[in-house]
Amino acid sequence: MYISAFLASRRPRRAALGLGALLAALLLAACGDAGEPATWQPGAGGGDTGAPVATAGPKPTAAASGGGGAISLSATGDIIMGNAPSRLPANGGKGFFASVTAALKADVVMGNLEEPLTVDTGTGKCGANSTRCFQFRAPPEYAAHLRDAGFDVLNQANNHGYDYGPKGYENTQKALKQYDLKHTGAPDEYTVVEVKGVKVAVVGFSSYVWSNSLVDIAKAKTVVAKAATMADLVVVQVHMGGEGADKTRVKPGTELFLGENRGDPVKFSHAMIDAGADLIVGHGPHVLRGMEFYKGRLIAYSLGNFAGGGNSLSNTGQLGWGGVLKVSVRPDGTWAGGSFTSTYMNSAGKPTMDPADRGLGLIGDLSRSDFPKGGARFDGQGKISPPAAG
Repeated sequence: MYISAFLASRRPRRAALGLGALLAALLLAACGDAGEPATWQPGAGGGDTGAPVATAGPKPTAAASGGGGAISLSATGDIIMGNAPSRLPANGGKGFFASVTAALKADVVMGNLEEPLTVDTGTGKCGANSTRCFQFRAPPEYAAHLRDAGFDVLNQANNHGYDYGPKGYENTQKALKQYDLKHTGAPDEYTVVEVKGVKVAVVGFSSYVWSNSLVDIAKAKTVVAKAATMADLVVVQVHMGGEGADKTRVKPGTELFLGENRGDPVKFSHAMIDAGADLIVGHGPHVLRGMEFYKGRLIAYSLGNFAGGGNSLSNTGQLGWGGVLKVSVRPDGTWAGGSFTSTYMNSAGKPTMDPADRGLGLIGDLSRSDFPKGGARFDGQGKISPPAAG
């Protein structure tokens, strides 16, 4: 009954795709390998690993202008605005995104929020004697900076979402809601926004128990297939792959980091498109990776580091490069155009426009080398095109 109610208002082709994939994925989930269990972030002190489940409702549609044409979606990689209490940007973070606000503009603006927005809950994951453990948080009122930059949806499905435990996670959601921002990434959380008469479902995945599972592909397919019954377009936000300056290349197979299963990026991304996704937005390696078209849908394997306020993220070499991905997609999911705008983190970790277009050059090279047949093509201005047929 729940699925049928949504199907009544959906376009026949998309509805059939979503329902068919959902039924197939449910059968696989019942009979197949459940995948490896999710694990806590290295250095965690234990504690409750449950995650609140909340479903965001449709975005107000007072300004909707009808659903005939394409809509624009923009996305960034990892966002850290600072690390409280002592490593926060000047002026309380005012103007933190000023350099890049114009580049972000789109009908739906998404980012990967790589830190909780919370007071100190007393449950930070890094113990006094922890090594190779990093925990971040920014004050709850920093959600206002995300709103002022134009963000609409922030992803919490990443390895820092639970840095201050379940209370910190919940506080983040409350802070975002206070500033009219939506969140996604909790298990079975379907975040739906509506613009210009087009519904967009955003779902988040990682290898951690507070999010939809990246490593259990059969179950992940059921999540995406269900999302496809709830909206015209489905965007997957996914924190996947190993980390580090040497992790720019995309290769077949499972990637590990500090002994953790960080998923098989290619297998996962292709499976999500098979299940009904229209755009895959990857992040996690802290460097840019190539982009690929699969069945006409774009996969951005990693958008790199976007912001590292308080020098919370390294901006050395390619670790400092990021960018804004912007795509236009028709209501049936077909490609209508796209672009990549290069950014970098300045000496204070703020996202800054990069006139040298270093990120664009890197992504263009990686897309051609890692995906010689299906790789996205970029011109000198950052315009994205599918590879030529044949």
